[in-house]
Amino acid sequence: MKKLKLLILIALIGFTKSFAATNDTLQLHKLPNRAFQSGEHLHYKVYYTASILYMPAGEVTFDANLETYNNKMCWHFKGFGKTYKSYDWFFKVKDLYESYVDTMTMLPIKFIRDVHEGGYRLYHNVTFKPEQHIAISTNGVYKVPVGIQDIMSAVFSIRNIDFKNLKIDEKVPFKIFIDDEIWPVYVKYGGKEMLKTKFGTFSCVKFVPYLIKGSLFKGGEGMRIWITDDANRIPVRVESEVSVGYVRADLNQFENLRNPLTSKK
Repeated sequence: MKKLKLLILIALIGFTKSFAATNDTLQLHKLPNRAFQSGEHLHYKVYYTASILYMPAGEVTFDANLETYNNKMCWHFKGFGKTYKSYDWFFKVKDLYESYVDTMTMLPIKFIRDVHEGGYRLYHNVTFKPEQHIAISTNGVYKVPVGIQDIMSAVFSIRNIDFKNLKIDEKVPFKIFIDDEIWPVYVKYGGKEMLKTKFGTFSCVKFVPYLIKGSLFKGGEGMRIWITDDANRIPVRVESEVSVGYVRADLNQFENLRNPLTSKK
């Protein structure tokens, strides 16, 4: 539960460290946006289980809006997560992730991470200067490679990948800058599946990322992500094994989608 919110943010991108064979021809920041529009809002309910019954534990929202930042029109992506009040006595989570992204290059300009988890608090502010290949964070200045992403820019940019051209188990790599480190990550294509939800049955594209074992993740291919098999490519469900039990995030509400939801059967 201590990393519940961050888990879902990570899971909705489906990224992980790996040195496996990947498709290096796709670059997130060079993909035109056809998946989302200004005003899109996605809401997820988060569940946890250590046995059979999934218990409501919190919620996560994602928003995309066009706004002016430093006299320039940018995408403003926001991810917010919190535990329900019934869990506050155990471990209260209230986290905010924000990113301002260049509409032309889809590269991040500003990233803000404001984390409240139990008695722990972290505020991290990063300014990206792609032309100079540097990231100026709260703690210093760091060199970054071409095409570097932050968490929120990757969450939205990855939705523009054309999965029709990928083979089963093919991987698309990219790099993320977080906590003053550069992480080589990828998303792995797992084929198509039908998925039943509260909204009905969806035709979905599935991802099965490979996870490195850590304090939360058990390692291996224990995470699964389903996105709509239509032009919106919105995540419908995320499931993952954790150190103790399982976590699941289900789409609970959506507003202002850019394209018709043709994946719903």
